[in-house]
Amino acid sequence: MEEKPLRNTEHLRRVFEVTLNRVLLTWKELQTKKKRVSGKIHNTFKAGSYSVPVSEIVAVRETEVDSRTKDDGRWQKMSQKPSEAYPYAFTVSCVERASRHRWRCSDVTFHCTDGLVCQQWVQTIREQLSLLTCRPKHLLVYINPYGGKQQGKRIYEEKVAPLFSRASVSTDVIVTEHANHAREHLKTEAELKKYDGVVCVGGDGMFSEVIHGLITRTQRDCGVDQDSAEERLVPCGLRIGIIPAGSTDCICYATVGINDPVTSALHIIVGDSQPLDVCSVHHNNTFLKYSVSLLGYGFYGDVLADSERKRWMGPARYDFSGVKTFLTHNYYEGTVSFLPATDVLGSPRDKTVCTTGCYVCQRNGQLLSEANQDYRVDEDASDSECDGDWRVIRGKFLAINAASMSCACPRSPKGLSPSAHLADGTTDLILVRKCSRINFLRHLLRHTSKDDQFDLDFVEVHRVRKFRFTPRHCESDADLQLDLREGGAGKRLFSQICRDHPACGCTPIYSSWNCDGEILPHAAIQVGVHSQLIQLFARGIEEKPVFEDAGVPCVA
Repeated sequence: MEEKPLRNTEHLRRVFEVTLNRVLLTWKELQTKKKRVSGKIHNTFKAGSYSVPVSEIVAVRETEVDSRTKDDGRWQKMSQKPSEAYPYAFTVSCVERASRHRWRCSDVTFHCTDGLVCQQWVQTIREQLSLLTCRPKHLLVYINPYGGKQQGKRIYEEKVAPLFSRASVSTDVIVTEHANHAREHLKTEAELKKYDGVVCVGGDGMFSEVIHGLITRTQRDCGVDQDSAEERLVPCGLRIGIIPAGSTDCICYATVGINDPVTSALHIIVGDSQPLDVCSVHHNNTFLKYSVSLLGYGFYGDVLADSERKRWMGPARYDFSGVKTFLTHNYYEGTVSFLPATDVLGSPRDKTVCTTGCYVCQRNGQLLSEANQDYRVDEDASDSECDGDWRVIRGKFLAINAASMSCACPRSPKGLSPSAHLADGTTDLILVRKCSRINFLRHLLRHTSKDDQFDLDFVEVHRVRKFRFTPRHCESDADLQLDLREGGAGKRLFSQICRDHPACGCTPIYSSWNCDGEILPHAAIQVGVHSQLIQLFARGIEEKPVFEDAGVPCVA
């Protein structure tokens, strides 16, 4: 319902007619002045109408006109002449888009002549905000004080907490004290019914802790056996927010478009929601890990394994290990079998980028939901009936990667699989066969270029729902123990020496799986994609910067 128009002026003496409905807060300039600049903020625009969606209003408050107040670290000055004619004011804090998907919280202050009218505007806007049920009111926050540059606590207290406070979002904050603290707390102690969401302050490792704890708790409460690779997992009811403060923030970059704490905090405040697929990884009917971004065997597994032995180097260890692994040029023999996703929209090479409101994710999610309903009708249906649809590839591989999202990051803006989708129920399986070192370098360089990632004869990509990998010389644990008893320890030690000193020319039998930055204990794995298993406080990457289309005036 549209409110009665209100004339307002701000300190440049411009007069606006302001209207509010359930969708937009709009102000139309009735009188224009010459261009002026106040400090670093441009307060002049062409005559016209400006608006902000109600859904992107952070808060509203009454403003003292005849005083200087400091709010959230920003000084607000009011000139005396307008205050004589317009002694009352209210300030609307709202989302403003800057460059490269960055969001800021901007203030727009309106002055009026009647105090009662001012209070009515504040009350009406607050009532409109209260109708936005998607917004969180109470959050559980985990802060990793050790990740990245050990700035997580400071980032939260200085940049995020003030925004939550302004938006009237209450929080229970837990500073983690050891590895898997958040995971274990979510699994056992957290009273999840009290909260509207869970927020992790840290890097990808912290996010992994949170999703493992939340998914495990959800499956346990619903009686789902995680060790069964054929189980259909129950989606989690709480959304997850990520405040980037780690050495790697891949998930945040791929779902928001930038690693910026303020931007992520604003996405949480406005109650954005982005579904996300999750891969479950099993070995011999034993659950190992969940993955939301990258599963990498061969090159990326070797880089991670080597970098873990050089943690003393800090973030530089990744570059060092990457160069070393590239020069080693190890390949691994094995068998990859996969179930192609033939019934979905899109393909890994169609150049369709997953963005806000992605049609591919929506449509494929709907198709999968309908298929699951059919499955419930016929409970005898199983993947064993579709064995004929599985494809099998044997060979020597430099890398085997499964990308459930683009895996874009500042160093690789397009990522490993530019057309991978966040919530379409599939993962892109990328097989890089044995090739020359120079050809493999060509493949790696394409992650930073605009060329087709997969337009190489030794690279193939498949969009799949499930896949399995078995190394050529896969041995059971019992075989390994027998090998050790019969003198195999010397061979295994020599194999490790060869890995650390590749000049000897020996090729190791096994690589390691890199599962979202963590090493898996087994090489033989089975992977299944669970469509839209979790929800993030995000909206995907917006297709084009809205800030270029229209401005929202700021008052300083």
